[in-house]
Amino acid sequence: MTARTFPARDLGPSLVLATAVAPEAQALIIGVTNADNELQLLIDSEALPEGLWDELFQQLEAVGAKGKTDEVTRIPAPADLGVASVIAVGLGSADNAGDPEAVRRAAGVAARALSGLTHVATTLSLLSIEGAAEGLFLGSYTYNEFKTADAPAPLARVDLLVSEADASAESTLERSVAVATAVATARELVNTPPSHLYPEEFAERARLLGEATGLAVTILDEVQLATQGFGGIVGVGKGSSRQPRLVTLAHRGGVEGAPTVALVGKGITFDTGGISIKPAAGMEHMTSDMGGAAAVVATIALVAKLNLPLNVTAYVPMAENMPSATAQRPGDVLTQYGGTTVEVINTDAEGRLVLADAIALACEANPTYLIDTATLTGAQMVALGNRTPGVMGTDEFRDRVAKISQGVGENAWAMPLPAELRPDLDSRVADLANVTNHRWGGMLSAALFLKEFVAEGVQWAHLDVAGPAFNTGGPFGYTGKGGTGVPVRTIIGVLEDIVAKG
Repeated sequence: MTARTFPARDLGPSLVLATAVAPEAQALIIGVTNADNELQLLIDSEALPEGLWDELFQQLEAVGAKGKTDEVTRIPAPADLGVASVIAVGLGSADNAGDPEAVRRAAGVAARALSGLTHVATTLSLLSIEGAAEGLFLGSYTYNEFKTADAPAPLARVDLLVSEADASAESTLERSVAVATAVATARELVNTPPSHLYPEEFAERARLLGEATGLAVTILDEVQLATQGFGGIVGVGKGSSRQPRLVTLAHRGGVEGAPTVALVGKGITFDTGGISIKPAAGMEHMTSDMGGAAAVVATIALVAKLNLPLNVTAYVPMAENMPSATAQRPGDVLTQYGGTTVEVINTDAEGRLVLADAIALACEANPTYLIDTATLTGAQMVALGNRTPGVMGTDEFRDRVAKISQGVGENAWAMPLPAELRPDLDSRVADLANVTNHRWGGMLSAALFLKEFVAEGVQWAHLDVAGPAFNTGGPFGYTGKGGTGVPVRTIIGVLEDIVAKG
């Protein structure tokens, strides 16, 4: 019997550095740009046989290619090129050719046009190895575990053309593959239906991934959670027959005196809203309500893979929020881990209850930094749309996280924590209420609730990814429908920045 692993399949193609197009390659992906609505080729004389660039340009121009952002044009390849077809993907302005995120997006768009191809080469890597590798890996990701019809063979190999496959290029590629795999791992968790990913199963997958990467893993079950006073996690999970869990994963890579980091992710494997039940329309998207937890689990495994010289611990509360005779009710009072009492006004504001327990536990270890992330509020989408995370917290660290997020292409936006909203969380019967009595600033009020559980002196950032973690619209760039893996790249970027700067 084969031992179980997670992920149980390859999540993307093999990526290989090469200095020439291999004879086995079926197609070549090239980047093109646009100037004054006219096509421009990004020429590198070493990448292709001499004389072929002019022929390619004439063919692309003949079929109307303009090089605009996200435009894909496929043509038969010149006879001397050694592949059957050329796929030209637009980057827009020539200025984008030096931007890894623009290359990442173009590579993702190209990857989604490769149906039926198993081996391709690309010159996009001459612009950015990182952008080309991550874009092609993530753009080719699909989730089809429950499809019964035969699907086209997936893309199996990409040759990334470079001038020289030296140690620096190999190192860049290794990190890019690790990052893309982590993002795809988060997507894999989010895309797994709630029938197959419930708290116990989610905890098991986290354990498998953690132990495979050398993390120390601890799992608390429902009895231990109740005994140890995790009232938020127990309260949210008690309406379901599938009991809650709290998973802790620890990476010990820091030298004495190095900063320590806590990561916390909301893991509601399905959210009906509980007694405060949600409308039926769109409720199926609540399979994504563990997107924050998925990102945290994938990120700490990536930390171990990259062997970052930091001590990082992830705290991942997992529960299913269901209505039943045992579910918590509006008006109930629960006691969070650490002793704070909370009046539950709305059972659909459950994410902050499980996060509060995990944040309070994390702060017992006195971390230097604490990052939590959650698909927390619909108000995030009202304020910032479906693709822009909101980041709140201690001012300096919040701004640092937002800047890094924008640099990696996940584009988090710094948001305030207005003091005048805090009194609206006061409860008549408990220390706090879990929601305010109005709808204004809902994303900010949720963060103010969490702030009550962050210890004094901890540099804290809260990422609300309610919209960005799950794409309910059409594919774009390197992002397909379903789980996106946001904010894995933001968090790993912040951790690497902490390694570099403290």
